[in-house]
Amino acid sequence: MTQNGRRPFAPVGNRKRTTRITNAIVTIFLSLGGIVMIAPLLWTLSTAVKTREAVFSLPPQWIPDPIVWENFIRVWSAGPLATGIMNSAIVSISVTVVGTVSSALAAFAFAKLRLPFKNAIFLTLLAAIMVPFPTIMLPQFKMFADAGLVDTLWPLILPGIFGNIVMVFFLKQYLNSVPDSIIEAAKIDGAGYSRIFFTLIFPAIRPAIAAQFILWFMAVWNDYLAPIIYLNSPEKQTLQIVIGTFNTQYAIQTDYPLIMTASTIALIPVLVVFIIFQRQIIESIALTGAKG
Repeated sequence: MTQNGRRPFAPVGNRKRTTRITNAIVTIFLSLGGIVMIAPLLWTLSTAVKTREAVFSLPPQWIPDPIVWENFIRVWSAGPLATGIMNSAIVSISVTVVGTVSSALAAFAFAKLRLPFKNAIFLTLLAAIMVPFPTIMLPQFKMFADAGLVDTLWPLILPGIFGNIVMVFFLKQYLNSVPDSIIEAAKIDGAGYSRIFFTLIFPAIRPAIAAQFILWFMAVWNDYLAPIIYLNSPEKQTLQIVIGTFNTQYAIQTDYPLIMTASTIALIPVLVVFIIFQRQIIESIALTGAKG
């Protein structure tokens, strides 16, 4: 303690050493967490090119010996994998592309247009998020059954093409930062709302759309509950149902490499979408941080 009763500051060297120790501890914990998260994925990729016997070898083989590429040929004749990929692509692309446009238009309307009761409507839509899917599962199934759409892809497509309220909420918050003066100036120049949206608004919110698009695409591509409710015929099943059938059929035969091969193939489209949109996603994160 000094004469005036204040505690002296710690030396600069001690503070730097404490900061280095703290950073080292945080780095170690984050690295361990990253290893725990990525280990199942690496084990999936490793098992996909193993023999059946190598799956149960001790110690575990992270690098297979020998590497069996034949699994990627054998998997196509083991079940309707190609049909599952095609059905999942039809559902995922149609829902996310059309639904993204619908969500962006709705967000533009809620954020920038003068509509009666728009705040009440928006709050009602947000409240619908709290309703879990199992609550509406049976009424929705009966509705599609009465329409004769069960065992088709339409029950998976129709609810999504009208938009995603989570995306609408995210894009609306993003649009709140766009000045209204830009829209007013465009209206003075004679531009209609459709032209304003596609020439001014859509390019401005493209990074946010890309970030939400990939999250939505992943959710639709990996959806298992809705397809298993509505789809019965093998030629109508999506990829996740096909992989579920693989688990039931080939796990009994301990053919885990075949199951992991199918799972690896299912990862490829999501990875491709992320690689295509990664620049826009990074821009979205950066712009969001700058605005915050």
